[in-house]
Amino acid sequence: MIGIGVIGYGYWGPNLVRNFADQSDAAVRVVCDLREGRRTAVTRQYPHVRVTDRAADVLEDPTVDAVVVATPADDHFRLGMAALRAGKHVLIEKPMASTADEAARLIDEASQRRLTLMVDHTFVYTGAVQKMRELTDAGELGDIYYYDSVRINLGLFQPDVNVLWDLAVHDLSIMDYVLQRQPTAVSATGLAHVAGKPENIAYLTMFFDDRLIAHVHVNWLAPVKVRRTLLGGSKRMIVFDDLETNEKIKVYDRGISVDPSPESIHEMLVGYRTGDMWAPKLRLTEALQVGAAHFLECVATGRRPMTDGEAGLRVVRLLEAATASMAGRGQLVSLDRVTV
Repeated sequence: MIGIGVIGYGYWGPNLVRNFADQSDAAVRVVCDLREGRRTAVTRQYPHVRVTDRAADVLEDPTVDAVVVATPADDHFRLGMAALRAGKHVLIEKPMASTADEAARLIDEASQRRLTLMVDHTFVYTGAVQKMRELTDAGELGDIYYYDSVRINLGLFQPDVNVLWDLAVHDLSIMDYVLQRQPTAVSATGLAHVAGKPENIAYLTMFFDDRLIAHVHVNWLAPVKVRRTLLGGSKRMIVFDDLETNEKIKVYDRGISVDPSPESIHEMLVGYRTGDMWAPKLRLTEALQVGAAHFLECVATGRRPMTDGEAGLRVVRLLEAATASMAGRGQLVSLDRVTV
């Protein structure tokens, strides 16, 4: 039985506690939150779980084998590092840290101590994203041409991070997992429309070594909620709509074919292929339940998590570069290869 301690019982903390409490090979031992009302909520629903307002109580508890960090992003590095130094395995919320340097230090600490470090890139554990990866790996899409996502809503303005770090982190983690390739440069633009708050709208473009291009649009100030990703290839194209109830993934057998004219290269003929659309069957298990089980398996066996620290680092580096580009009004920022 793996003992779990959770630090942070705000927006996402209740979901984490619920899913770990439902695991047969885990037991939630203690939950920490600074707010008395949130601690009362834990006690009301989980009377057997100890509550505290001191993170040190979680780290010093000998019955806690693994710590889940679900606090605001600014605290991720400090609490994650403290947990690792206390000899605890760590599941940390996204983004993994506030800088790439902090993320790399967490990876190094976990490696030296032979502890599991996993980042809660929740969407990676959905049936939809797993299917996108499966189809891409199998070559069903052909050569990948583009990744294009929109994540907008009239949504919660965060006090500590801009809209890229709050919303685009999801799309970047999906892209990292599905494509298994890293951009070489990024360009981002965005603006803040509320005084004293970070940027609430942003457009991020990512360039790769070949003809692949990726684009992410995020916005806290939209009148409608959209959660849609397009993945286009030379053979087929995928539309992933997370707001769809039944058919979240649709695969289109559509595209173009280019036939160069024998007379002149300037007279290439572009043909359009319109085939069938099909919606593959997806695993419906809650993503966080799958992620929690995967974390526990990695703790027990030493297996490397699918969303390990290095995946978290790659996403943080993109966010860091995008923020720098946005400050320069879209200036292109080059990315070196990630090495840990």
